[in-house]
Amino acid sequence: MSRSAYRAIRAISTRWMDNDAYGHVNNTVYYSWFDTAVNAWLVENRLLDIHHGTMIGLVVETGCRYHRSVAFPETVEAGLRIAKVGNSSVRWEVGIFTASEAAPAAEGFFIHVYVDRTTRRPMSLPPNWRTALSDLMSDAKLLEG
Repeated sequence: MSRSAYRAIRAISTRWMDNDAYGHVNNTVYYSWFDTAVNAWLVENRLLDIHHGTMIGLVVETGCRYHRSVAFPETVEAGLRIAKVGNSSVRWEVGIFTASEAAPAAEGFFIHVYVDRTTRRPMSLPPNWRTALSDLMSDAKLLEG
């Protein structure tokens, strides 16, 4: 997918420690970038209160397809979009781009199920979440709670 398929873009600096013995960013770092892009967007949009909120997101499924290597000291841009919103879940999709490339270096996804912080039981996404999440959806379908 091209950059234009993503509704929000976040710059993320690579770090020296991100490189592995083969001289490129280790695959586990990509998952950290996915997590950073999604949770930063949620916090910036005042949806997620990581310290005191009653609702938290648990990752129940994830995947990544790698297209080419990234290495320190490149800066990557994480493109963010939503493929599907359910009653208590969101399928996030993230494209990792480097500055000089139009096509992503990697494309990944994960599914959050939003649960009560204490009981860990699923919670319906509130209306303000549905409104904000709709900004990141392209051809995806928003399911009514």
